[in-house]
Amino acid sequence: MIYLTSSEDYIIPLPENHPFPMNKYGLVQEQLFYEGLVLPEQIIPAPLLSEDQALTIHSFEYWKRIRDNCFSEKEIRKIGFPASTALRDRSLSSAGGTLLSARNALQYGIGINLAGGTHHAFKSHGEGYCVLNDIAIAAACLLAENQVRKVLIIDLDVHQGNGTASIFQQDDRVFTFSLHCKDNYPLRKETSDLDVELPAFTGDASYLSILYTLLPDIIHSVKPDIIFYQSGVDVLEDDRLGKFNLTFEGLQMRDRFVFSTAHLSQIPIVSVMGGGYHSSLSMLIVAHTETIKQAFYYYQ
Repeated sequence: MIYLTSSEDYIIPLPENHPFPMNKYGLVQEQLFYEGLVLPEQIIPAPLLSEDQALTIHSFEYWKRIRDNCFSEKEIRKIGFPASTALRDRSLSSAGGTLLSARNALQYGIGINLAGGTHHAFKSHGEGYCVLNDIAIAAACLLAENQVRKVLIIDLDVHQGNGTASIFQQDDRVFTFSLHCKDNYPLRKETSDLDVELPAFTGDASYLSILYTLLPDIIHSVKPDIIFYQSGVDVLEDDRLGKFNLTFEGLQMRDRFVFSTAHLSQIPIVSVMGGGYHSSLSMLIVAHTETIKQAFYYYQ
């Protein structure tokens, strides 16, 4: 059985002209039901992250600002969302969902969070629509509990996972791999264990060739006990905040390769949604849904 965690009990109300497609999460869940891929009993409401869990990664001073909803105007601009208790609770739920999905992955081979991927959150600040770094927190919790000894983070969002890279820069228990667009946010990149920067307008052939070559060697070298997969679909052509030119078929092949490689290697995998800002909302929903379909193909 595949279980998916959902944060749909916690929605951030955004202005009508806000560029972030908050409604995509609920629409992906509806699409999964509509296509008969998921039954209601497979959807688990994501629990709110506890303070102790948040503090495995984030500084206490930053946590207090999140908890008490007292961000400065500069911080609000950097994060990109209006400050509110809804933002706090959504962030706690999204991160709690990734942690629960990680526990599901250890038990069932795979866990899927219908949110998450907030890889721009650093230890002491948030940015780029990210408040808490859900993958980093989940990895740190599993390591602290001795559930795993080695973690691999595969970040295939079009933007570098700068927060994640910074957090684990001195931690050899976590290997961070980011394949991203050189000419995109963030302007100042951090240092992952392996960064592969590709130029704007990179298409299927170059992208997939690099992924196909690197990923098996990374897994063989790292020998992880669990994989976290940041499966952002903003690599698609016509994404408003992306600069790659992957086709829908290229995206399918990307996800198929990640899940098949993890499955063949018998390594539990956690999939989180990550970025996606396509100019067509319907295409965005189809793209995120397709990632989950590829997971189901190998783990159903």
